[in-house]
Amino acid sequence: MTEMQGVVAGLLLAVALFVYTFWPENVFARQREKNQLDYLLERKEQLYENLRDLSFEYKAGKYPEEDFNEQRAQLENETAQLLAEIELLQKV
Repeated sequence: MTEMQGVVAGLLLAVALFVYTFWPENVFARQREKNQLDYLLERKEQLYENLRDLSFEYKAGKYPEEDFNEQRAQLENETAQLLAEIELLQKV
C-alpha cells in the first residue's frame, strides 16, 4: 500500500467512526421513556436499600434504639404507601 492509499484509508475510517459515533438516530443510544410505574419501582428499590443500610448501621452501634425504631417505622410507612401506589398502577 502506498502512502497516499494509507492516508485515504485513514481518513475514510475517521469519517466512518465520526458518523457512527455522532449520528443523531443512533439506535444503540436510545432509551425508552420512563413512566410513573418505572419511577415508583426505582424508589421502592431505594427504600429497601435504605432499610438494609439502617439495619446494618444499627447493628454496628451507630444508632440508638429509639432513633432506629423511629426511622425504621418512617421508612416502612413510606414503603407501604409506595407499594399500594404501585399495586394500583399495575392493576390499570
